[in-house]
Amino acid sequence: MERLARQRSYLLCPPTHFTVEYVINPWMDPDIAVDTAHAVAQWTDLRDTLAGLGHEVCELAPEPGLPDMVFAANGAFVVDGVAYGAQFKYPQRAAEAKAHQRFYEDAGWRFVPPTVVNEGEGDFAYLPAAHGGLILAGFGFRTETDAHGEAQEALGRPVISLKLVDPHFYHLDTALAALDDGNVVYYPAAFSDSSQRVLRQLFPDAVVAPREDAMAFGLNLVSDGRNVVLNTECAGLARTLAAAGYHPVPVDLSELKKGGGSVKCCVAELRR
Repeated sequence: MERLARQRSYLLCPPTHFTVEYVINPWMDPDIAVDTAHAVAQWTDLRDTLAGLGHEVCELAPEPGLPDMVFAANGAFVVDGVAYGAQFKYPQRAAEAKAHQRFYEDAGWRFVPPTVVNEGEGDFAYLPAAHGGLILAGFGFRTETDAHGEAQEALGRPVISLKLVDPHFYHLDTALAALDDGNVVYYPAAFSDSSQRVLRQLFPDAVVAPREDAMAFGLNLVSDGRNVVLNTECAGLARTLAAAGYHPVPVDLSELKKGGGSVKCCVAELRR
C-alpha cells in the first residue's frame, strides 16, 4: 500500500535545562549522569529531521528550573485550532502548564483550561479519519478519567478511554502511536484486557509491536502518514513498519531517554 505523507505543524522545546533531578517515572535515575550538551545535540537532530521532511517546526522557550520542558507533548492537546490545556500530576512539572498556556494564547489559539489532571498529548491521540474523527485517551498512571469527558466537551470529538496497566508505559504515547489519520501501532500488554479488545475492534489492521521495541521507546514515535520518526534502538519495529509500507526515519535520543521520553514526548502536534 502506498503511504502518503501530510505536512504537519509541530511544537518543540529545546532541552537547554534538561537534567534528571527527581523520579516521577520508572526510567528516571538521578544517580545516572546526564550530558545536557549531548541532549541538545540529539534534540537538534530531531528538530532538523522533522523540518527536513517538510514540516513546520515551532519552538517553545525553555525555562530554568523546569528540566522536563523538553517533553513538549505533555503541555496541551490540540485539535481543530483548540488547545485543551494540561494539569500535571506531579508538582515538579506544574509550572510547565502555564508556559504552554502563554504560548497558545499569545499565538491566538483558543485555549481551554483544564479542571482535572491530564498530561496533554502524552495521554491523548487523535485520528481524524478513524470512525469520523476519534480521540484515544489513556488513564491509569497520570491523566484522570474525568479529563476524557472534559476533552470531549472542549474538542467536540468522541473519546475512547484506554487503561494502561504497566508502569513502564505511564503515558499513552509510550504504548501507542498514530501512524496515519486512521491507523495505529501499539504494544498490547501495556493495556488492560478490555482495552486490548477495544483496540482490536477499532483497528483490526494495526501494527502490533513486541515488548523489546516497546521497552526501547519504539512506540514513542512521530508519523506524518508515511515517514515514521522513531528511536534508533528499534530496528525490529522499523523493519515491521517498512514492510507495512511506511518509511522509518531513525533518530538517536538516548540522552533524553534518561528522563523517560523519546521522539513523541518531545513533539506536540499543532492541528489547526
